[in-house]
Amino acid sequence: MHTVAVLALDKVIPFDLSTPIEVFSRTRLPDGRPGYQVRVCAEHAEVDAGAFTLRAPWGLDGLRNADTIIVPGIADPTAPLSPAVREALRSAAAEGTRIASICVGTFPLAATGLLAGLRATTHWHAAGALATAHPDIDVDPDVLYVDNGQFLTSAGAAAGMDLCLHMIRRDYGSAVAAHAARLSVMPLEREGGQAQFIVHDHVPTPQGCELETLLTWLQENLAEDLTLADIAERAGTSTRTLIRRFREHTGTTPLRWLHRVRIRQAQHLLETTQHSVERISGQVGFGSATAFRERFKRTTGVSPQSYRRTFG
Repeated sequence: MHTVAVLALDKVIPFDLSTPIEVFSRTRLPDGRPGYQVRVCAEHAEVDAGAFTLRAPWGLDGLRNADTIIVPGIADPTAPLSPAVREALRSAAAEGTRIASICVGTFPLAATGLLAGLRATTHWHAAGALATAHPDIDVDPDVLYVDNGQFLTSAGAAAGMDLCLHMIRRDYGSAVAAHAARLSVMPLEREGGQAQFIVHDHVPTPQGCELETLLTWLQENLAEDLTLADIAERAGTSTRTLIRRFREHTGTTPLRWLHRVRIRQAQHLLETTQHSVERISGQVGFGSATAFRERFKRTTGVSPQSYRRTFG
């Protein structure tokens, strides 16, 4: 079983601490077994968490032999990192342990020197301070998370959930990650600089809304060359009314929603079939493989071929 050690530093932000605990603890494999064992570790037995004090059942020795270490944010991200914590994280990194930070947890992780020369992110409000304090880090404030392989960083608090789901997907695949996302009641789409890599075999449809029948029809006809006028005709309404209703129920426009559904279905096909990129582009309704590749990379940040190598 994969072991996740969550490091509770002094003045830890409770939300950042609880996110990986809840997401990983609730993850289940297809046969019902838990996917992760979660440890809460700290340098001292009692940790100041602001509104309350918590007792960590594991000391820093709990970081040893963990497969993944999570560093949540702290109230004062510029607070000096204790030598013991620095050494524990660096030792774990030397052993190949995956280490990820949530929100301003990037600051204590950066203080170890492990992010030097790498791209990283943090809460947008703190990105400037991170870049100033660590000029050797390529700080990107516009993304939800950055995956460097062994070291991963996420943006503000909610992006920590995106990062946890991304790691679940890396570990166990899209089906397990999609189930974990449903348990976490994640939104249909995440707007932002970097699209989520979590894929649903069938994209969720808002249940009970007046567009439910239309959205289901769109999902069933992804391969068709659909225009806004075609969708409005199917809905029995004007294009202006259709756009307004879409924004009310999905938060986006009909064609943007359709593009996202097509990309999600393409991700699923890239993971589960050996179909060529050209065939998949036709299956999900793109007029050419070139247009499909451009849209796919714009949405996911990687090419279809790279995506298949990672998740196939």
